[in-house]
Amino acid sequence: MISRIDLRGDALPEGPALRDLLPRADFDVSAALEKVRPICEAVHHRGDAALIDFAEKFDGVKLDQVRVPAAALTRALEELDPTVRAALEESIRRARLVHREQRRTSHTTQVVPGGTVTEKWVPVDRVGLYAPGGRSVYPSSVIMNVVPAQEAGVESIALASPAQAEFNGLPHPTILAACALLGVDEVYAAGGATAVAMFAYGTESCPPATMVTGPGNIWVAAAKRYFTGKIGIDAEAGPTEIAILADETADPVHVASDLISQAEHDPLAAAVLVTDSVELADAVEKELEPQVAATRHIEDRIRPALAGKQSAVVLVDGIEEGLRVVDAYGAEHLEIQTRQASEVADRVRNAGAIFIGPWAPVSLGDYAAGSNHVLPTGGCACHSSGLSVQSFLRGIHIVDYTRDALAEVAHHVVTLAEAEDLPAHGAAVKARFGWKVPEGK
Repeated sequence: MISRIDLRGDALPEGPALRDLLPRADFDVSAALEKVRPICEAVHHRGDAALIDFAEKFDGVKLDQVRVPAAALTRALEELDPTVRAALEESIRRARLVHREQRRTSHTTQVVPGGTVTEKWVPVDRVGLYAPGGRSVYPSSVIMNVVPAQEAGVESIALASPAQAEFNGLPHPTILAACALLGVDEVYAAGGATAVAMFAYGTESCPPATMVTGPGNIWVAAAKRYFTGKIGIDAEAGPTEIAILADETADPVHVASDLISQAEHDPLAAAVLVTDSVELADAVEKELEPQVAATRHIEDRIRPALAGKQSAVVLVDGIEEGLRVVDAYGAEHLEIQTRQASEVADRVRNAGAIFIGPWAPVSLGDYAAGSNHVLPTGGCACHSSGLSVQSFLRGIHIVDYTRDALAEVAHHVVTLAEAEDLPAHGAAVKARFGWKVPEGK
């Protein structure tokens, strides 16, 4: 059901050579880019009419309008299962606790007497958030996008999710209920690349956004790439990933269940176990069969994901080597199930989120840990972070110098301008002192 990669015995290579030995899904955003280009341009030129046509083509529904009526949001919340509502409310509460602590405050540094630099933090003006609605419905992704945007102070928040034929062309009612719980009343029935294009260009019913965030399939990722430079994006998210670094102390039942939990997202989902214990590897492989047989989505998602080239059991000589492997892999979700798991986790450099020990499964982070589950994939954790309040803020430097403070450093500015063959830069300073540069210090 899952392949093995044996990296024992020989010294592990460095850098890209090690990454090339590790499993990874094929996810060709460049190829998808050419297919989404005409979709995006159709939305640009035809606005809501294009969105309505694409909803009929891709989602099988004929829409009268793209924006979801306020009454539909209210009704979805009123009809929501009370246990689901309680779970969503608790998820929101915990997410707010964590993300509120991420708020940034302005700070002023006195560089010299009379010369200060202040960094102030300003939220983006308007964001378009995306919640997938294909194979599964993700009200949790509504929470993970909306809460940090709200805590950052974004004033205008809109959300899009695909139209559902089963619900008369509206997004899934649990998505709508989550929006209502969060106080988001601007919601659109638009999916995939069409939703990103709607936010990027704006249409008759939807004003343009300055930023788009949220997970999605390859078409969402391709549309984000298409609009990079025109709008801000969080990341080009690929298929979900879980990596587990484990030794012989790990419970194979837990490890197998956690691998399966991510495999059920998508046939391209990656499930990777890195271990120095052949016994654990054997036990996990044995445990996968009955657990897979007992769940849903077996043939369309879980088996293809576990059997795919993106999933494997990776054998290493020890935890030191295991740390090198997981750092090279840069997993979206990384579980540490070893002795002294906290100490091992503290040494990890590359991961979207780290889950320590047997009682912090990735599922907890997906829903109710308080952390964010919109995380970097495809190895991007080596240079990118998950979604946070910071994602929606811009740092602006404010420079405030007096005449004396400028005079003190003017000769250095002129010297550096001349060194870069940009004499007009120096002249802009000289002009303030009658073209005679103060000697400074």
